[in-house]
Amino acid sequence: MKRDFLAVTDFTAQEVRDTLDVAVELKAKARRGEFPPYLKNAVGALVFHKQSLRTRASFEVGFYQLGGSSVYITGDEIDLGKRESIADVARVMSRYFSFICIRTYKHEDVAQLAQHATVPVVNMLTDLLHPCQLMADMQTVLEHKGTIDNLKIAYLGDGNNMTNSWMKMAQRIPMHLSIGTAPNTLPDADILAQTRAAGLSEVTVHHDPVAAVKDADVVYTDVWASMGAKDQLDQKVAALQSFQVNAALMAHAHKDAIFMHCLPAERGREVTDEVMEGPQSVVFDEAENRLHAQKAILVKLHQSR
Repeated sequence: MKRDFLAVTDFTAQEVRDTLDVAVELKAKARRGEFPPYLKNAVGALVFHKQSLRTRASFEVGFYQLGGSSVYITGDEIDLGKRESIADVARVMSRYFSFICIRTYKHEDVAQLAQHATVPVVNMLTDLLHPCQLMADMQTVLEHKGTIDNLKIAYLGDGNNMTNSWMKMAQRIPMHLSIGTAPNTLPDADILAQTRAAGLSEVTVHHDPVAAVKDADVVYTDVWASMGAKDQLDQKVAALQSFQVNAALMAHAHKDAIFMHCLPAERGREVTDEVMEGPQSVVFDEAENRLHAQKAILVKLHQSR
């Protein structure tokens, strides 16, 4: 039976943990020059309606290292729901490809694509969620903190797809998710309510950045205006200036706290150079782990069929 990965919650808690174990194993093997061909002869469609560095590079390299291949497709080739229906696109692509991986705007479009596809669909990013990034983030936390359980994660900044994805992860892994944001930049209310109702994790929302970061094990931020929302940048900057992650704010977290950013970073806005380049920063380990975590997701989906 085919499985999709549109949200972290498409995996059970145990599957999240198992997939992270596979990611760690694949990373270790890659560093030894070992590349098991788990996806031999598999071909992935990589559909991009948004610009990308890490996502495109990590998925293309990932398919190659797993013994498969990929085809890069832009919005000029597939304008979902306009040139032809999403259902027809899904049915056609399922005849050609082993996976359909898509980075686009509307989460509903990806859900509809998955509904009609007969091969696994992977959400490489939507305006609502970024689950592949969250799996790489959790791998990074595991490597640097030795555990993913019962940590305080302080998320600072805009209530965007990364905030929403952290809340989804909090439905699978116990944590204290402390969200620091302005009253007019809150995360998705439905996902927040679902996460609190799940009862696994504590989720708090603070309008005081110091309160959000106090005693945190992980401090996380993202750009204040995501791709597709750059027209709102001035309003976001005005609302979020006090949530910049700088040395003074990091001092309120645990002394051994790590700093994370999904990149690209707008240095000097949501984070300072001092923090990005400082000893607590693990952002480039995090970026590397996109490759290994995504390979593990692909292997999991392939083995589930």
